[in-house]
Amino acid sequence: QVQLVESGGGLVQPGGSLRLSCTASGNIVSINVMGWYRQAPGKERESLAHFHSRGTTTYADSVKGRFTIARDNAKNTVYLQMNSLQPEDTAVYYCHFYGLVGGKHYWGQGTQVTVSS
Repeated sequence: QVQLVESGGGLVQPGGSLRLSCTASGNIVSINVMGWYRQAPGKERESLAHFHSRGTTTYADSVKGRFTIARDNAKNTVYLQMNSLQPEDTAVYYCHFYGLVGGKHYWGQGTQVTVSS
């Protein structure tokens, strides 16, 4: 089992920045993919950015060039740096880990990001 705890959401003005954090505990060695999703009201959950165990990093077109995923292995923490935020970025943001063995998905509790003037 893996437990994920998120922090860093809040209210920001258009054009502003936020950094989300996700700290993991438990059987982290079983994890092959780690990153972030978001879900806006009335919309499907959207994959944003992920690290893959094969060494690649992927971004959704909607956030490419504005959001950056980073990790601190010593702290078991994954970050999402979000710049140039716009009202359409308003959503609940979820940390997501995935283990290939057993096909297990793990989710954080979600953190609200609101972009508004």
